[in-house]
Amino acid sequence: MLNLRGVDLNLLPVFEAVYEERSLSRAATRLAMTQPAVSHALTRLRSMFEDPLFIRQSRGVAPTPVADVIYARLRGALTSVRDAVTESRGFDAKTSRRDFFVAIPHPLGPLMAVRLRQRLAVAAPNVKVEFSTRSRPIELERGLQDGRFDVAVDWLSPQGDQLSEQWAFDDGLVAMARRDHPMIAIRALPKLLAAAEFVTLRRRVEGEYAMPALGEWQRMKLRIALEVSEFVEVLLVASQSDLVGPVPFSMERMAREMFGLRALNPIPRTAPIPIKLVWHRRRDADPAHAFLREHLRASAAGAATGPGAG
Repeated sequence: MLNLRGVDLNLLPVFEAVYEERSLSRAATRLAMTQPAVSHALTRLRSMFEDPLFIRQSRGVAPTPVADVIYARLRGALTSVRDAVTESRGFDAKTSRRDFFVAIPHPLGPLMAVRLRQRLAVAAPNVKVEFSTRSRPIELERGLQDGRFDVAVDWLSPQGDQLSEQWAFDDGLVAMARRDHPMIAIRALPKLLAAAEFVTLRRRVEGEYAMPALGEWQRMKLRIALEVSEFVEVLLVASQSDLVGPVPFSMERMAREMFGLRALNPIPRTAPIPIKLVWHRRRDADPAHAFLREHLRASAAGAATGPGAG
């Protein structure tokens, strides 16, 4: 086992900066160091880890596979240390310079991110938040565990004994079609299901339809003509074709006003689908993280209810 007494822990922030900046000069600026000092620290890091760590390219440097592994473990540890120091000094939203990374796989993720930025610009102007709005970030659960993600917002809650969650708002699904679609006039469900073809969202992960409300759609045995990756694509295709699409309640107003879609009456809305905030339990007592969750929850609910809310 490596004896940490022989390791200069001051080198680790240098590794982190070079990895994130992909440039020795930008890392030096970020750390308020000279570039030769960063190069010297990198030489010591290479000796300590017995790996090149970074390969020079035409523009900056690229991490080696070993560096990728080290960063995945290191970022969470350094974040925890910084958080501990910050907590010991108390949290002041107006002066805090905390950094957060939020994953919002929900289809309204970009709007939630914009609303959160607007709220924090007033409440915590120096707090920095980065976002991932991919439909399903790779290894989301692991990212929450190792600290790469601070919070996730979605209806597919990451699973794990060490994760906490909080309800944000209820969503659901409703079938919609273009306003002049012939199916709009049909009031008999069997007739509609026999005639309609659907554009729908492909599963992001196995078992997604385990949720009762989503399972309602699967049990209707819809005639699926096209599967797409994003709900915005469902809206676009439905507005430009005879295909019917399932649309989240939270996007229904957008679907009506921006895409000219209308709800089909024979197909009932699904039962509520709870949208949740999920984070690692080690953040439970962190006042800065609690502050972030409060504003993120309000931003999520506001984006779901439309302009002027939240």
